[in-house]
Amino acid sequence: MGALSVLDRFLPVWIIVAMAAGLLLGRQVPGLDAALDAVQIGQISLPIALGLLLMMYPVLAKVRYDRLGAVTGDRRLLVSSLLLNWVLGPALMFALAWIFLPDLPEYRTGLIIVGLARCIAMVLIWNDLACGNREAAAVLVALNSLFQVITFGALGWFYLQVLPGWLGLPQSALEVSAFDIAFYVLVFLGIPLVAGYASRKLGERARGRDWYEQRFLPRISPIALYGLLFTIAILFALQGHTITSQPGDVARIALPLLAYFALMWGGGFLTGRAIGLPYDKTTTLAFTAAGNNFELAIAVAVGVFGVTSGQALAGVVGPLIEVPVLVALVYVSLAGRRLFGTST
Repeated sequence: MGALSVLDRFLPVWIIVAMAAGLLLGRQVPGLDAALDAVQIGQISLPIALGLLLMMYPVLAKVRYDRLGAVTGDRRLLVSSLLLNWVLGPALMFALAWIFLPDLPEYRTGLIIVGLARCIAMVLIWNDLACGNREAAAVLVALNSLFQVITFGALGWFYLQVLPGWLGLPQSALEVSAFDIAFYVLVFLGIPLVAGYASRKLGERARGRDWYEQRFLPRISPIALYGLLFTIAILFALQGHTITSQPGDVARIALPLLAYFALMWGGGFLTGRAIGLPYDKTTTLAFTAAGNNFELAIAVAVGVFGVTSGQALAGVVGPLIEVPVLVALVYVSLAGRRLFGTST
């Protein structure tokens, strides 16, 4: 602990402060939410987009891209990740949404959309904080991005129309273009990935790996956490009025999300342990399974159903619950290192 910076050591405190500050600003400053949301990339507020890019760049700059081959050859990791993310995750969210919200179709649909949007952004932060494998995280995030572009629309059709029809349940429609999804993937993963890769290649070529990892990376590392705190504050500011004026609805949406994050993370961690993965890859598997691409879920919900819809509110509540829960799971993960014979 003594070796950690003040920012790292008290990160949960700063996250709580960022949440509270965002809520307070959203409630007390008239028109702030409209001003923050006035400039957008697609359906995502530009300040949120900037925060996400700042958050992801340092983490992707830390990846040793010459080691990716060892990850892509690990079939246990890749197959497990695909099954958790694209079979178990959407099915679990579908089940939880119907169990907890049978009488609230808009919120239920919003949660199902969240379950379809697999994480490509914040998971890199949680993985890094929990000492997960950065190279494995980069590969799994890229894999999720590819599958997101290919399967998101088809899975939305299946879970909102086909499966409810088979079960005799009410159906919903989701019309979303693969080109729109590809755009969000390109912006939120492509830009920081290219920047991170270029930084490592150019930095190592100019000054060597020792300088890059011992001098350059420590300087840019805090940017990721600053970006995280900024993004959290903006998210809460944008939805501060809604959150505080509809606490009952937020609580109803939060319950299935809490169950989802706990079950997906626990399932990923136990799966990694069962198939013999080391701690760092097990942690990466767990966090990539539990996290969701909230920026895509919000964009789709707003684009299809409108900014004031219940579907959009469910999408917004997603990251508001995900952030504190996954921060807590970072500590659970670190405590679980002893199961793998290591405590460092």
